[in-house]
Amino acid sequence: MNIFRLFRKKTSGNIAKDRLKLLLISDRANCSPEIMEMIKNDVIKVISKYMEIDEDGMEIHITQTESENKNGSVPALYANIPIIDLKNA
Repeated sequence: MNIFRLFRKKTSGNIAKDRLKLLLISDRANCSPEIMEMIKNDVIKVISKYMEIDEDGMEIHITQTESENKNGSVPALYANIPIIDLKNA
């Protein structure tokens, strides 16, 4: 585990890239960037109760996937959340 990574500040370029990703994702999902940011923050809050995660490396995507009953595509939320460590219960 790289302890210094936890204290690293995001550069303005990385912040702008994250905002652009959220904008593109929200456009595909037909929801506002604010809602996507709220979803991301809620996911971080819940998972952080049980695990130490790398928030900077976290990615959330909304894609289209085939519905279970094969009558068209539906939006699906995919999250890639790097886990640094598990918290003791």
